[in-house]
Amino acid sequence: MTTTEKAVPEHLVVDFDIYDQTLAQPVDNLQERVAELAAKGPVVYSTAYGGHWIVTRYKEIHEVLRDAETFSSYPNNLVTGPGGMGKFIPIELDPPEHTAYRLALQPLFSPNRMKALNEQIRDLVNELIDDFAGKGEVEFISAFAHELPTRVFLALMDWPMEDAPLFTEATDVVLMGKPGLSPEENQQAQVAAGFAMFGYFHKMIQERRENPGDDITSTLIHTEVEFEDGKRLLTDEELYRMCFLLLIAGLHTTQGALAWSIIHLSKNPEQRRALLEDESLIPSAVEEILRFEAPVTPGRRATRDVELGGVQIKEGDQLILTICSANRDPEEFDDPEELQIDRHPNRHLTFGGGPHRCLGSHLARVELTIALEEIHRRIPDYELIENDPPILHASQVRGCMRLPIKFTPSA
Repeated sequence: MTTTEKAVPEHLVVDFDIYDQTLAQPVDNLQERVAELAAKGPVVYSTAYGGHWIVTRYKEIHEVLRDAETFSSYPNNLVTGPGGMGKFIPIELDPPEHTAYRLALQPLFSPNRMKALNEQIRDLVNELIDDFAGKGEVEFISAFAHELPTRVFLALMDWPMEDAPLFTEATDVVLMGKPGLSPEENQQAQVAAGFAMFGYFHKMIQERRENPGDDITSTLIHTEVEFEDGKRLLTDEELYRMCFLLLIAGLHTTQGALAWSIIHLSKNPEQRRALLEDESLIPSAVEEILRFEAPVTPGRRATRDVELGGVQIKEGDQLILTICSANRDPEEFDDPEELQIDRHPNRHLTFGGGPHRCLGSHLARVELTIALEEIHRRIPDYELIENDPPILHASQVRGCMRLPIKFTPSA
């Protein structure tokens, strides 16, 4: 996965690695660093990972997202994931192949399905808060932000809720490995965790294939999908990889958004007070948090020679799109460095754009909105613990690994 060697103007060459953990620890400075990149130009060049372009500004990122013919979504990652996992379906496929899989997944995210999940999500949120509301202190990620999207995924698939613990460690290992291991050991751990998850998917899919019901997994398994060469059922391998993406993509992005909500609202007491006084502001607050801290930096590969942002991109070149900098582009947003929970319009790119726009965006919005409603109803005076600060991580899916908070105990 290398970018073709070329003569890149010296002023566009940057020393930047999206996986460099100093971007997150001990102080999160990613936004500052990507702002520096954007100041150099809409497209700059990093020598990391064999060389790749970094697209930094709203206009150019929007252009790339909308042009799947010129900018392939495979490979989506600069760093190779767990061996044997194959392409993530459908995010690493391009139209028209991508279109068939996306249509197959749409019933999971239909308006009726989302409406049916609303009450269940609220129950899940309150079950989790019940476990710590009376304590006055909690590690928010393990107790809530990681658990909620895991359980919502199980609800989405109509799988047993008691199986949630199976995914708690495995998903973290797949994305980030284990602290203290060598690169080789971590790769082995990631492969093992990935295949453990595939084993669970295999079990659930075989059960529903042999004994179908009216659940959403059975529908997905037994519905023929229209491909270019005709209709057919999805194979087990296709189903496993789709489930893997649904879990991974929905879990860590939502976990990150929940953490950033707590971090930024605790640092902006006036904005939090406005939410407490007027709950109807919560949906727009969700949009602003999503704009303010976009967790995903997707990758693309040029399928032909093309000019982008005044730079010549060659066929085969790898790119990453720093959506977090696009979302703070002053050409698109007024006072982009300010958190404004009533911002309107708010055309952020956190959910991407074009054919690969996040299929689960509506579910994410519902999940975050309900979570913030209940958190502000039940533990409204949450605050960070000064001598135990958040532990953040950097990668193409950035986020928070640990977030201790305190609050007034409640029932």
